Amino acid sequence: MGVRVYELARTLGISSKDLMHELKKQGIDLKSHMSSIDEETAELMAELLKASRQPSVKDGPVVPAMVEDEEEGAEALEEPLSTPPIAVTREEAARAPVTSTPAVTQEAPPVMVEPTQVAATVEAPPVVKAAPEKRLRLGEAVTVKDLAEKMDARPAEVIKVLMKMGVMATINAVIDLEKATALARSFGYSVEAAAADSGEAFIDEEDSAENLVPRAPVVTVMGHVDHGKTSLLDAIRATNVTQSEAGGITQHIGAYAVNTTRGKVVFLDTPGHEAFTAMRARGAQATDIVVLVVAADDGVMPQTVEAITHARAANVPIVVAINKIDLPNANPDRIKQQLTDHGLVPEQWGGETIYVEVSAKRKQNIDELLEMLLLQAEILELRANPSRHGQGVVIEAELDKSRGPVATVLVQKGTVRTGDAFVVGMHYGRIRALLNDRGEKIAAAGPATPVEVIGLSGVPLAGDLFQVVGDEKKARQIATVRQQRRREEYIQRTSRVTLEDLYRQIKEGEVKELNVLIKADVQGSAQAVRDMLEKLSTSEVRLRVIQGAVGGITESDVMLASASNAIIIGFNVRPTPKARELAEREGVDVRLYTIIYDLIADIKAALEGLLEPEVAEHIMGRAEVRETFHIPRIGVVAGCYVTEGTVARNAECRLLRDDVVVYQGRIASLRRFKEDVHEVSSGYECGIGLDRFADVKRGDIIEPFVREQVAKKLAAQS
Repeated sequence: MGVRVYELARTLGISSKDLMHELKKQGIDLKSHMSSIDEETAELMAELLKASRQPSVKDGPVVPAMVEDEEEGAEALEEPLSTPPIAVTREEAARAPVTSTPAVTQEAPPVMVEPTQVAATVEAPPVVKAAPEKRLRLGEAVTVKDLAEKMDARPAEVIKVLMKMGVMATINAVIDLEKATALARSFGYSVEAAAADSGEAFIDEEDSAENLVPRAPVVTVMGHVDHGKTSLLDAIRATNVTQSEAGGITQHIGAYAVNTTRGKVVFLDTPGHEAFTAMRARGAQATDIVVLVVAADDGVMPQTVEAITHARAANVPIVVAINKIDLPNANPDRIKQQLTDHGLVPEQWGGETIYVEVSAKRKQNIDELLEMLLLQAEILELRANPSRHGQGVVIEAELDKSRGPVATVLVQKGTVRTGDAFVVGMHYGRIRALLNDRGEKIAAAGPATPVEVIGLSGVPLAGDLFQVVGDEKKARQIATVRQQRRREEYIQRTSRVTLEDLYRQIKEGEVKELNVLIKADVQGSAQAVRDMLEKLSTSEVRLRVIQGAVGGITESDVMLASASNAIIIGFNVRPTPKARELAEREGVDVRLYTIIYDLIADIKAALEGLLEPEVAEHIMGRAEVRETFHIPRIGVVAGCYVTEGTVARNAECRLLRDDVVVYQGRIASLRRFKEDVHEVSSGYECGIGLDRFADVKRGDIIEPFVREQVAKKLAAQS
């Protein structure tokens, strides 16, 4: 039976990395700290390391031997000190190998004279200093008064120059970096920009090696729905409750720390992959390790693959937790085989991915999972400087009725203290209170500590950088300029691409590429639509399908289209109500088709500028099928509850099942109790009979609509 590297390292009292380095010296190359070596090799390494520590004791007596000739040694040291090697000229350096000591002592006086000459010649070149370059280091924003002080100019003179530039400003007005640079040039200064977003404008000190100390790893748990992510997090919390906390811990914020015998682990309780990606999109790299949870009885699912993709894009190591191993149909080996196809090869099979088989329900192997996470953190060598200005990332934020804006912040560098002024995104403030993950007030928080911050001027976004600054005045300046820039970006934002306006934008050179997002009812339809659209590319504009998937149009599809300036094409599918609202708010063009030739004709016509007036659909309402009734000589009647809008008799309608169109036709009958009615409003129940369609099931959605022609709209010329 072999011995694992990390177990042997713990026995010998050294780190796994040092032990692997020693093994490599002996010609034993291992993949990771989880690799095994035989017992004979382990014993030899133990003896070798013990022997390497003994010479430091044996070398002790050598020191007195050096002390015996103390006087002679002192004389020998005095001679080279009287003739420093730096002052020796090239000619003397050529004669240096001569071993006779008298020659050195005779030439000592001239050598003492020459250093002053050499020093004089070395200092001669910086005569260029006579014309020093005037430089300024500015952040994102600066007031007129502060800039005038930095340039040794009167504020009135600075305001005059600004007025000549067409900028009306007062002495306390805040100007951005672009205007400040132009202003400084007119006074003969060059400006060096300090990126405030990265903290360079506020933090001058750099992290030196002696200031870095080990910090706890930050872990995010990801995986498919119903694979036990929440159960695993609950099990980890419950297993690590101390005796003084009998009854469990109250979770107050979206991140929490777990204390183990070997150190602390911080878990982020984020709502799935969307939050993980949203934080990464804003430049926040909060996670050190990703725990991928896979159910032993289910296998690798689409969301599992999505989690692997997100983790790899963030360049974060993955630890696989195979959950639900207590179930009778659990098959961990099948899970390992499936994940191997996605590049996660287990260490037992010669790979580098750590696998831990756990049961969240029975709290089985939870300690082993925590130990593997700490071992992975040891290999990553996670360190931070606690003595610098505090810096972190926002995990989540909300507007509390009693406390105002509250943000959960994970401190990454430095120490955050009560009373510190800070900037976070477009907001600023002064910390009024810090709360830990149990809701207790604390005075300070160091690296890898999740805290709740109270004292913000507004609600920031997840992933925004939290940064401690020198004073609240500077924080307000930075936040003001960021808000101004955001407003300018919103005003200048390019208009979304729509089919109605596509031809004009192509002719004006605004569009060189048309991005399309396809959602269809089945994979075959999605592939067919993709293939036909890609053939429509012209020399003026190229059609690019950024995604082709199956299912209804969701909010994430609209956000992807908004970010990519794309058109959404739905084939036999419908958007969810929230997705429809989001599309209207974001200005994303959503096109819905049931016939592929109509879709191709519309795209062709749009490219050629021949788009006919479109037939717009207005959704009248939605009714959810709660029960079905079979009535003799009438057929199937759906017992429905109207969730929004109104449902009218004889109106055109669709029957949606999981946001996929199953039927399109007409409402043949509409009743409340025993009476026929013309329409039923939101909040009431009714019976609906569809024209020549009986395959109605519980949970289906009936969506009545009206069609009307809408004239083609041209965007306003700017």
